[in-house]
Amino acid sequence: MGLTKSEFFTENQNKTATLLKALGHPARIAIVEYLLRVKTCICGDIVNELPLAQPTVSQHLKELKNAGIIKGNIEGNAICYCLDEGALEYINSYFGNMLTEIYKKSTCC
Repeated sequence: MGLTKSEFFTENQNKTATLLKALGHPARIAIVEYLLRVKTCICGDIVNELPLAQPTVSQHLKELKNAGIIKGNIEGNAICYCLDEGALEYINSYFGNMLTEIYKKSTCC
């Protein structure tokens, strides 16, 4: 696999790519949707919601956390996860700006 050469892209381009890559798996989308419904939860609750093994769910949670889409704090033996509003606002702004630019164009190819 080749290098991404991320140093040739802007900080915002790299940040956007990281966020969208983390959302590029249906299990991670399901986790985000579940967290939207329940506001916060414990890892075990997420495992019960998905047709995946606990280690697989943990790996998906790790990817979402590393990208900054979710936050987690330790409560006893469990980790309580919630969505990071800042990351979701960033994604919303990115796509909102994209739509604004599209609407400015009068024609399309």
